[in-house]
Amino acid sequence: MAAPKADLLLTGARLATMAGASGLGVVEDGAAAIRDGRIAWAGPRAEAPAIDAAERLDCKGRWVTPGLVDCHTHLVFAGNRADEFARRLAGESYADIARSGGGIAATVRATRAADEGALLAASLKRLDALLAEGLTTVEVKSGYGLDEETELRQLRVARALARHRRVSIAPTYLGAHAVPPGGDRAAYLDLVCDHMIPRIASEGLADAVDVFQEGIAFSAEECARVFAATRAAGLKVKSHADQLSDGNGAALAAEHGALSADHLEYTNDAGAVAMARAGTVAVLLPGAFLMLNETRRPPIAAFRAAGTRMAVATDLNPGSSPIASPRVCGTLACVLFGMTVEEVLRGFTIEAAHALGRGDRIGSIEAGKDADLAIWSVETLSELVAQIGPSPLFARFHQGVRA
Repeated sequence: MAAPKADLLLTGARLATMAGASGLGVVEDGAAAIRDGRIAWAGPRAEAPAIDAAERLDCKGRWVTPGLVDCHTHLVFAGNRADEFARRLAGESYADIARSGGGIAATVRATRAADEGALLAASLKRLDALLAEGLTTVEVKSGYGLDEETELRQLRVARALARHRRVSIAPTYLGAHAVPPGGDRAAYLDLVCDHMIPRIASEGLADAVDVFQEGIAFSAEECARVFAATRAAGLKVKSHADQLSDGNGAALAAEHGALSADHLEYTNDAGAVAMARAGTVAVLLPGAFLMLNETRRPPIAAFRAAGTRMAVATDLNPGSSPIASPRVCGTLACVLFGMTVEEVLRGFTIEAAHALGRGDRIGSIEAGKDADLAIWSVETLSELVAQIGPSPLFARFHQGVRA
């Protein structure tokens, strides 16, 4: 019988497969075969079948992980809000700045003024920084238009990113990010729920719909209405929840079957349990915690005790987390939140994949999954988050193609 064929065979690899319910799934002397953009086989080299490979790559003992997944970004925007950093240092809070016309509203003004070409060019620069650190899948939210035209433009640019780079994009509609400056609250919610969500679903512009549940944004009742409209349109639910106060946002997201609830600094124990039962992933955003100088940490111990999945993401945005580095955010998750290296690495791979509803396709090195891989020139996996500096990425593969 002829040996099975493969497009590429990786040998001499130390695999961190992330397979299974916990752990890194380490295979010290591993191999992986890729065919038609998917992983055909992965495991210990000694157990590898005879494979007829068109190309072979000796990893020479380097570590191979799944391609990283950033499951919460606001990548597509115009302008910057560096001035707000100085204002926060002078004592103004995030909420105070937002109420004075800064924050989200400031980025809305700049994004509305930018055409599609300008948005794409600016977004590709930020995307390139993420890809240099091993990203193969990136979630991208809208939410800086707060009107029909600009929100659709943001989502079109998000989709276009994958035509310019080897990367998978998961677009999310975040129309319920804030009430438009000078807008009517009730009329805007009508637009989001009755018009925008159905249109976006019918045109295939987004995979999910997100909301910002907070005192400076939308109430629990308003968010529940958005969730109901989202599910009716056949899209997935996500939520910014419990970032600045305990509004039982995590529990509400879980009640509506959300893929994830994100931020969660003020989430209570009941919310952690509800998320675990619903399979809603807790997405932790240490970059925003750092930049806003917060002191209330998300309840990591409660998530562990409940068995809640925990992902980590950059929350890349112009104001509260202008950090285009998953490795830095992984470091912050360890130092500021007390997460372990294992939790962070799973949080940027398989758990982040589940936060996007893609855990069956990406996030681990297993036969049948997309061949999204990152090869690292490090001695130990801890170096990926223990050291801040130049990226140790040796190679990145997206759906089997070296990128």
